[in-house]
Amino acid sequence: MSTIKVTNLTFAYDGSYDNIFENVNFQIDTDWKLGFTGRNGRGKTTFLKLLLGEYEYSGTISAKVGFEYFPFQVEHKENLTLDIIEEMVPDYQLWELMRELSLLQVSEDVLYRPFESLSNGEQTKVLLAALFLKENSFLLIDEPTNHLDLHARRIVSHYLKSKSGFILVSHDRSFLDHCVDHVLSINKTGIEIQQGNFSDWWENKQRQDHFELAENEKLKKDIKRLSDAAQRTSNWSHEVEKTKNGTRNSGSKVDKGYIGHKAAKMMKRSKSIEQRQQSAIEDRSKLLHNIETSEALKISQLAFHKHQLVELDHVSIDYGEKEVCRDISFTIEQGDRIALSGKNGSGKSSIIKLICGQNIPYTGTFRKGSQLKISYVSQDTSQLQGNLTDYAKEHGIDESLFKSILRKLDFSRIQFEKDISAYSGGQKKKVLIARSLCENVHLHIWDEPLNFIDIMSRMQIEELLLEYSPTILFVEHDREFCQNIATKVIEL
Repeated sequence: MSTIKVTNLTFAYDGSYDNIFENVNFQIDTDWKLGFTGRNGRGKTTFLKLLLGEYEYSGTISAKVGFEYFPFQVEHKENLTLDIIEEMVPDYQLWELMRELSLLQVSEDVLYRPFESLSNGEQTKVLLAALFLKENSFLLIDEPTNHLDLHARRIVSHYLKSKSGFILVSHDRSFLDHCVDHVLSINKTGIEIQQGNFSDWWENKQRQDHFELAENEKLKKDIKRLSDAAQRTSNWSHEVEKTKNGTRNSGSKVDKGYIGHKAAKMMKRSKSIEQRQQSAIEDRSKLLHNIETSEALKISQLAFHKHQLVELDHVSIDYGEKEVCRDISFTIEQGDRIALSGKNGSGKSSIIKLICGQNIPYTGTFRKGSQLKISYVSQDTSQLQGNLTDYAKEHGIDESLFKSILRKLDFSRIQFEKDISAYSGGQKKKVLIARSLCENVHLHIWDEPLNFIDIMSRMQIEELLLEYSPTILFVEHDREFCQNIATKVIEL
């Protein structure tokens, strides 16, 4: 057991407007299973890159372990998987590798296939198994759940629970809960560490936020009361001071010494109240820095002229060399929130593309309402580029509404000035969702909309769908999101 110490860490990208980290201090035990959370664009992946020594920074990071990053970049994916592993871990023992693959429920035959022929889930499992074979290493695991189906996520979470010595970046709440024992969170003002799983951290955060909001309200009232009291006392002092040059009602001269003493005493009291007021203001200034704002989102969906929007009756999709799904039957009716579920490769994306009007070869009966308008959010964000203004014009949506939604999803105004291609994976996905929320349609279809999106934003989107009950068909592997949102589940 050893520690990783971070001292006075400060970092900003070249040409950036502000620091991503500023004088950050904390330490990590290398035996921890550490969950890493924070809103998109706060610097989670950047911090992992700093640990790897890929960027220059001020401050110090000291560690007696080496760092390994997942996903490992495989250069020659045409090579056999076994050759890839030998390149990653030259001194591995075959029996140890077989043990790791068995824990991840991966068959031995994948080792003798080209790496590029493996599914996304198989590639994820193989790379994790190989990296955990490295001795004296601390793993930096960056969003391993993206594109893993529910079954694969369950396997990987059980696997990570049996391990230690890693930082895990994930936005899947149930996944984090199952396999971490500490949480590292990037807040607005820095980084903090708490013991426990994600639910423990979230409960503590809510408790702290509620306390600070109540304390802030109390101090606000105190400041107002003290301000009024100080003003009254100051006014009284000035009025008393004026009487020094006057006479009593009886015509006798006033006692200037007594009145001066009384005025000074009242002024002293006024100063004391002002000091208490200033102290309350200072106390208040220490609050609310890490409160995460999550304003409510809105969606305005068009009503369709029929109750039933889409029907699939014994639909099979066959690309010739491969049949991806068979005898799929379901309907989409107004108000349905349908989760399309199944293992990767079971035909979920093909069904979505068929409904969206793409030329997909199928048999069976497929009916779609005439003039049905659909808003589609794709898994893929790689083509996003240009500025937000041009993007809004290109898609015929209201720019101010579009940017307002992005602001509610934690975009800073600085982000509006950047090219979309420079955004983080989560920020790009938010662009697609914000665009979809702006479109006037009858049906929303979202294919893995939450990949890379932070937990706070997931909760905002959940609240939106529960409040407005739009008609939506979605594919999503976040178990908690599906349980909270879906009114129907179609299992492929």
